[in-house]
Amino acid sequence: MIITLTLLDSYNIPGASPQEKHPVGQWQFRDPARIRIGRAPDNDVVLTDPVEVSRYHLELRRQSPQRWVLINHGANGTFLNGMPVSQVALANNVVVQLAKGGPRFHIALQAPPQLQCTHANNPPDTLFCIHCGEPRVDQEEFIRQYQVLRVLGQGGMGTTYLAWDKQGTITGKPILLVLKEMNADLAQNAKAQELFEREARILQSLTHDGIPRYYDFFVDRNKKYLAMELVHGENLEQRIYQNGVVPPRVAIPWMIQTCAILQYLHDLNPPLVHRDVKPANLMLRQRDQRIVLLDFGAVKEIGTPLGTRIGAEGYSAPEQDRGQPCPQSDLFAIAPTLIFLLTGQSPLHFYQHQGHEYRLEVSHLPTLTPQLCEVVHKIAEPQLKNRYQTAQDVVKALSTCL
Repeated sequence: MIITLTLLDSYNIPGASPQEKHPVGQWQFRDPARIRIGRAPDNDVVLTDPVEVSRYHLELRRQSPQRWVLINHGANGTFLNGMPVSQVALANNVVVQLAKGGPRFHIALQAPPQLQCTHANNPPDTLFCIHCGEPRVDQEEFIRQYQVLRVLGQGGMGTTYLAWDKQGTITGKPILLVLKEMNADLAQNAKAQELFEREARILQSLTHDGIPRYYDFFVDRNKKYLAMELVHGENLEQRIYQNGVVPPRVAIPWMIQTCAILQYLHDLNPPLVHRDVKPANLMLRQRDQRIVLLDFGAVKEIGTPLGTRIGAEGYSAPEQDRGQPCPQSDLFAIAPTLIFLLTGQSPLHFYQHQGHEYRLEVSHLPTLTPQLCEVVHKIAEPQLKNRYQTAQDVVKALSTCL
């Protein structure tokens, strides 16, 4: 804060030349803790002539960067805009008089000018400037109070952005978040609207450490948006493509963690079926190396009418492909996901026709023990009745293979 004091009356100012014996004085202070005015020589503003002014007559004291108070110490009083005061919050553009008939000061408060940071000399791909702390974007774009930083992905349903809630409207402090925008072309599609709104409604009802937190759902400029927690990490598809395959001792615990999240969804009333379990929707969270299940755009409540067939090829169960998903359909996806983690290949390479069925066959893979092969085959049984029936059953079976 810059504080400017302008003396409105001609009193003697120490150090003035004879030709400037009685000038109108002005003092400017930048971010001081306090300003003292009086006749004593150690004041910040020293007045020698007016005898009615006390040695330490007036103090301006900073209480916060934007809040100042005026405190009277003078025996003859201090007057703010003509009214006597003892201690009062200081406002901009006021006139203060030291004692009746004494010198008058005009006080102006001004925020210091902000220099525009050029964001120079930042490490490559740094999202926030290391000098000023602001986002490094060429052009500011806001959706409601959320500043859009970059596009995370685009698909048939819409666009996903990385956004910045600088004002802390969601959690009380600035945070990064994911903002999903529904594709404008689908705004008139009733089914697309149903899926988008269902995802928001269901996420809002979920509380699990392995599921991103819901933050907000709103309509802005005729577009629907869903704001949710940003999970820092990499999805398992990225992980395998970038770093190569992992051994069973790594992949199996990841699948066990995934089953724990699925068990939570399947135990709800009514049960929820995710319908899109696959490596790209399983995030390995950076801070604790735990699995987080993403993308609830295809989630379905058991008991609601059957509708759109949704599922990733190679990962969806036969009954889901027929539009009849159930909790065991999510469990089916654990098997092809595990095979992808162990081989780095699409599970479509491992399906074979056997009789009247099309099933996952991995007996020939050298990285799988006979016991693990048996478990994978049962997880991915085409016949629902022959499959593991609960996520807990899958966990027990996989645990024996560690």
